Amino acid sequence: MNKLKIPRINEQMYHEKLDNGLDLFLLSKPEVEKTFAIFSTKYGSIDQTFTPIGENEKVTVPDGIAHFLEHKMFEKEDGDVFQQFSERGASANAFTSFTQTAYLFSSTSDEEKNVETLLNFVQDPYFTEQTVEKEKGIIEQEIKMYDDQADWRLFFGTIGSLYEHHPVRIDIAGTVDSIYDITHEDLYTCYNTFYHPSNMSIFVIGNFDLDSMATLIKNNQNNKTFDEPNGIDRFYGDEKDEVYKKVEKIYMPVTTPKCMIAVKEKKESLNKDQLLKNDLVRDMILDLYFSKSGSFYEELYQKGLVIDKLRLEQYLEESFGFAAIGGSTTKPREFGERVKEMLLSIKNEPIKQDDFERAKKKKYGELVREFNELEGTANTFIHYHHLGIDYRDVFEILEQLSLDDVNRVTDDWISEDRISICMVLPEDEK
Repeated sequence: MNKLKIPRINEQMYHEKLDNGLDLFLLSKPEVEKTFAIFSTKYGSIDQTFTPIGENEKVTVPDGIAHFLEHKMFEKEDGDVFQQFSERGASANAFTSFTQTAYLFSSTSDEEKNVETLLNFVQDPYFTEQTVEKEKGIIEQEIKMYDDQADWRLFFGTIGSLYEHHPVRIDIAGTVDSIYDITHEDLYTCYNTFYHPSNMSIFVIGNFDLDSMATLIKNNQNNKTFDEPNGIDRFYGDEKDEVYKKVEKIYMPVTTPKCMIAVKEKKESLNKDQLLKNDLVRDMILDLYFSKSGSFYEELYQKGLVIDKLRLEQYLEESFGFAAIGGSTTKPREFGERVKEMLLSIKNEPIKQDDFERAKKKKYGELVREFNELEGTANTFIHYHHLGIDYRDVFEILEQLSLDDVNRVTDDWISEDRISICMVLPEDEK
């Protein structure tokens, strides 16, 4: 295995690409009690149109199928996998995002048995027509529950105002109509294409014996047969840099309106070589201006335009990206326009050196704290690994970051044609 030192925090991890293409990451921390493992595939809700493995023609599958597949992976012919984890005192879970599906557990004992269970159940799909039909009712209720949540509707309403064609605009769980179109054959098509080890990574961090864990995982994979690794063609449609809609209004039975303002990224900002740097800069700027200690937040609060702290969201991925600022407000239209003005003013008012140094130190501290969290370390490493980025570079990039770098990025980041405002308003305002 390759030893990888993590600069600035005196940690080292181990990485090996196995013969079947699986990326294995191990970070042993004998000083902690818990072990956390995440087994992730680079396959999320946006991967709806692709060329299935072994075929030449692209297909488009129903919305929400990645999330549906995640649900079905825990159900096996001989029972539920959750029970196997709970019998050993382990806590298991899974999630589907725009760009990945991940299966995970944490435990304080039997870490090797739990890792083996994790590998085996994810690599042993079991779908039947009957079990798939049964799951549709469960996911329908989940979709309806989220549809009743104003914050969820605000978030996806915002994305829908930014993107006209890209599938990121579609709810991760899909729609009630779309999930009823899913068949067990669809699930196998997606599984066989995206769950190949060459499209997956496993990261184990915590209190375990390094050599023993590495041997267990490699033996587990060597005892299984997989097709030869095959590249995956994914299609996301053509998308312009400008936003799809400048303003979007959603009417719901709410007493307090909500508003979110978002900046859509230009395609060139998603270049892999600049993505980590751009991610750091945008995060620092949002914090500097719109966190509770930020100068813009203070003005919004004093004018009664914001009720509580603001929700700050940022996504930079291979095929899409945006930053968003939102919250509850009694004056959604005024709030939206004022935040838009604030965003546009940033590039006309260069950040001061003292403010930049303070933001940089705060970000450095956040990164160090994140590396002390097992889940945060593993999730972040996997996320950037799927993007082809070595997250160990983050400290060096941050240290080399200058005020000129930040102001230069700011000049090119925000423009009026890439800003959208989404509001959730009471139904009686229709």
